[in-house]
Amino acid sequence: MTHYAALAGLGGFLPPRQVTNGELAATLDTSEEWITSRTGIRTRHWAGPGVATSDLAVEAGHRALKSANLPLAPGAVDAVILATTTPDHPCPATAPQVAARLGLGTVAAYDIAAVCSGFVYALATASAQIVAGQARRVLVIGAETYSTILDPADRTTSVIFGDGAGAVVLHAVPEADRPGVLLGVDLGSDGSRADLILVPAGGSRQRSTLGEPDPRDRYFTMQGTKVFAEAVTRMGESASLVLARIGWPRDSIDHLVGHQANIRILRALAGWLGLPEERAVVNVDRVGNTSAASIPLALCDAAANGTLTPGSRVLLTAFGGGLTWGAAALIWPDLNAA
Repeated sequence: MTHYAALAGLGGFLPPRQVTNGELAATLDTSEEWITSRTGIRTRHWAGPGVATSDLAVEAGHRALKSANLPLAPGAVDAVILATTTPDHPCPATAPQVAARLGLGTVAAYDIAAVCSGFVYALATASAQIVAGQARRVLVIGAETYSTILDPADRTTSVIFGDGAGAVVLHAVPEADRPGVLLGVDLGSDGSRADLILVPAGGSRQRSTLGEPDPRDRYFTMQGTKVFAEAVTRMGESASLVLARIGWPRDSIDHLVGHQANIRILRALAGWLGLPEERAVVNVDRVGNTSAASIPLALCDAAANGTLTPGSRVLLTAFGGGLTWGAAALIWPDLNAA
């Protein structure tokens, strides 16, 4: 029997500590007004001491399983896929720890590293496993603790990123037209532009050279102006490919859930696609850029406040380091975020 992958559960988690623009402006060469005008961000959440990415992922995964009415027990899901740029350790992957802490048994569990596009990449991978008959249910999590890789003296990055986790459960259904089914997915990359978003130190490239790295090379770096142009174009093109494949006119999209990079990118993306700005889901003002957690956290917010209603046409799209990008589309199902 042919199966399709459909959304069955949704959950998100933010660490309790809120960091306001005022708090950052007190230590950086910037102002609250500059941060807000440039990014649209007013506050973000940062994890406390001793809190790692797996801790946030476990909380979000638990809530997504609860939303899908699934127990924390072996057999609940057949795989756990964690999208993250900030794993607990370079080795091993973080997903197996998350699966074990959730009590899911010896299921397949692995990480995906596609930076801010990671969640869309993980969705596509989970969907492929279900369509291929390798899994009936998959827990997909995007989780980040970007505060651990930010240079506290760099105003261009420290003001943008936040920590958090969001998760969904995908399950197998027999009908392609059932609400929640991933109707189309597109993925892409351009490794020739890897220098635009980079943590220079910590990997085999740096470790294979002699001497200790510059301490600043351990932090996240980004060429913001170049990234802006690439992000809007790549997300717009990827989203357009998905819409063409499934036969949806652009103006039929009810909600655009783009990667919450900053408010200017979201507005430019809506304009690129010819959509009114009000159709773009926005929560970047309250959580900042949470990288791989950005889209599922935006979905949680939009579901909780009633923006996403059953039957709505929803378009997801993201862009991140690598460079990577992707898009997906679905009809919103009747479910409650946890």
